[in-house]
Amino acid sequence: MTKSKAEAPSTEAEGRDGGYSWVLVGALFVCSTLVFGLLRSLGVFFVEFVQYFEESAQAISWISSIGVATQQLFSPLGTALCNAYDARRVVMTGGCLAGLGLILSSQATCLLHLYLTMGVITGLGWALVFTPIVATVMANFTRRRTLALGVGFSSIGLSSFIFAPLFQLLVETYAWRGALLILGGLSLNIVPCGALIQPRKCVKAPAMPDSKSETSCSALMRRVSSYLELSLLFQLPFLTYSLAICLFNAGYFVPYVHLVAHCRQIGFSEYQAAFVMSATGATDILGRLTSGWFSDLGYFRLLHMLTLWTSLTGVFIILLPLGSMAGSYILVLFISLFYGFCSGALTSLVFAVVPEIVGMEHMVGALGMLQLLESIAGLLGAPLSGLLKDTTGNYIASLVVAGSFLILGSVILSTLPHYFSCKGPPPPMQCSTSKELHPESGQVENAASLTDKLETLPQVEVDHLAAESELLNST
Repeated sequence: MTKSKAEAPSTEAEGRDGGYSWVLVGALFVCSTLVFGLLRSLGVFFVEFVQYFEESAQAISWISSIGVATQQLFSPLGTALCNAYDARRVVMTGGCLAGLGLILSSQATCLLHLYLTMGVITGLGWALVFTPIVATVMANFTRRRTLALGVGFSSIGLSSFIFAPLFQLLVETYAWRGALLILGGLSLNIVPCGALIQPRKCVKAPAMPDSKSETSCSALMRRVSSYLELSLLFQLPFLTYSLAICLFNAGYFVPYVHLVAHCRQIGFSEYQAAFVMSATGATDILGRLTSGWFSDLGYFRLLHMLTLWTSLTGVFIILLPLGSMAGSYILVLFISLFYGFCSGALTSLVFAVVPEIVGMEHMVGALGMLQLLESIAGLLGAPLSGLLKDTTGNYIASLVVAGSFLILGSVILSTLPHYFSCKGPPPPMQCSTSKELHPESGQVENAASLTDKLETLPQVEVDHLAAESELLNST
């Protein structure tokens, strides 16, 4: 009996990285297309909204910023619902909300209407979709986790390549209202993708209180805290990593919001501007796949790879205005290609590094909490860029500041513990209090329970922590 229990985790691990796990990657592929692929191509509507509502660039920028911030702000809600119920229902509900928000936004008569529909409702739907589907894929992969994320996220670059000229065509054919109505219908395709997720819990259910005298209010607070993984807020490495990602987020989306408008301002045609975004999306795909494949080879730490790609992304964002100053469309396009490759390469690594920081047992909650903390940067990044444009009259300062945010975030990454170690910190799962996630069953096994299986070893008459340490070292 003891032998079969010991072999169970090994048998389960062998079942990952293949089979139905790649079906879930396909679901992530479609969901990423209809969340961030769509979000990154909304710059086509930016110019239309400025002209129709006769508002400043800063005011229009709040539409996409509210959408990004809402998606990130309510990500812990998505992970908590995923913990309490299952990812299937959460993702399907999010798909309905995302489609509903875009359909309602097609009837907007003022900016406030767009803030509430395209920003809040659609953003809430994205929050219930993105983090649960990413956590599901990560829990079903071990050796090929970064590659799986790279394949799933490659749809963002592919959709950027297709959506920018497609949205421009839809706007010219059906006006912006008809285009948004069509996008709302497309977003409803998230619902069948959510149905592909097996109806099981992504992570553990929190333990019930042991004491019968504990009040129901206290028990409820413990359960909510466990679902939301609030303990992560007291871990310095996680907070440091979150600060770096916040800075990444403040500058990452600026080119996707303002690059089309920047190209049109310096004299390029509508389709030339849209093609710059499409070309960026093409190299974005290559960057995601290349980064995922190379990272899984294990030659370098994921954290070091993330630092490299974010630094290069910041540099190429800063270089984008050079093409406009020279008046060369070819130079703008050339720099955009390198920017797209690097920005795509860093995306999957942002999530793949999370288990190295907090361990697999806290991975789902960390994804939600990470996006909650970076929502502030997502909310302020594009409006700050719009403010700089309104102040200076062009987008040069906006792009330079956006690139500087990514470079600063890369510097902060270097302050993480064991950053300069080639092997990295000890795996969190080796600790006596660590837990192992079993994605097939949704169960979590405490590593301390392994001591019950080591009946043949002598017991040491010291404190409990020292005894566990000696037992684990003897194995």
